[in-house]
Amino acid sequence: MKDTLLNTVRRYVEAYANPNGLAQTPIAGLTTIRSNTPSGLEYAISRPLVCLVLQGKKQVVMGSEVFDFSAGDSLLISADVPTISQITEASLDAPYISLVLDLDLSVIAELTEQMAQPRESTKHSVQVEPTEQQVADAALRLMNLLDRPESVPVLHKQLVREMHYWLLAGRHGAAIQRLGYQDSHIRQIAKAVAVLRADFRQPLQMEQLAAIAGMSPSSFYQHFRAVTSLSPLQFQKQLRLIEARRLMRAEGLKAGSAAFAVGYESVPQFTREYSRMFGLTPQKDTAQGRTSAVQIGTTSTSTSN
Repeated sequence: MKDTLLNTVRRYVEAYANPNGLAQTPIAGLTTIRSNTPSGLEYAISRPLVCLVLQGKKQVVMGSEVFDFSAGDSLLISADVPTISQITEASLDAPYISLVLDLDLSVIAELTEQMAQPRESTKHSVQVEPTEQQVADAALRLMNLLDRPESVPVLHKQLVREMHYWLLAGRHGAAIQRLGYQDSHIRQIAKAVAVLRADFRQPLQMEQLAAIAGMSPSSFYQHFRAVTSLSPLQFQKQLRLIEARRLMRAEGLKAGSAAFAVGYESVPQFTREYSRMFGLTPQKDTAQGRTSAVQIGTTSTSTSN
């Protein structure tokens, strides 16, 4: 079944992938990924998701923890946490292939209510486990809907729900279950994170974010850091820097324009913080990113020929 899932995902991503190897499906939150070469370091503040690796290998770093995973493994990220990821094994003959599903908190809350007694909780926000057969089966049925576009609006919700169920019932269940409790700190912080993601260009309003989470400012700061591993200000800073990097690499903005676009008032401050996070000045990092993009494009052209 897992080989069938690999072939199905590979066929879809090869038909619809953008130049970066991503193919968003018509099913909200379901993405397929392909890379013919190992990648550079990718910085992100990840949303809660599960990634089923079907071919190749990848590494994800969160803080001091390093997670290596390969075909047959599932990576779970159960909170909005900063990660550095890198595809470590991929080739023309055997590209890296994965399927990513964003976790739906409303579905998890509904299922958590209906399922058996709570499982022993875990505080780990990132986990790697072997992909269970029931999860792979549900993922395959989701992918098969894409061959019948008229079926997607009718059937995808129940299959997404089923996939969430098997994730909750499996090895990742305890970590995912925390997202289902309305009064859990992780759910309360998630409300503030959603606002911070949307308004990261604006000055940080700590008291407003604390009120959204239903906490006092001191309690909010403590729980925000416990859930995300960052302070609210660090979280906002990383969102700004990651978006600035995208604007420079993908849209060709100069460093100063990107800095102001994401909310910085000082270009020297932006340059210092960018260099600290990515290890290169904005100019050098952007040039390196363009070189990598050209190499990937050349590889893709060779493959198509």
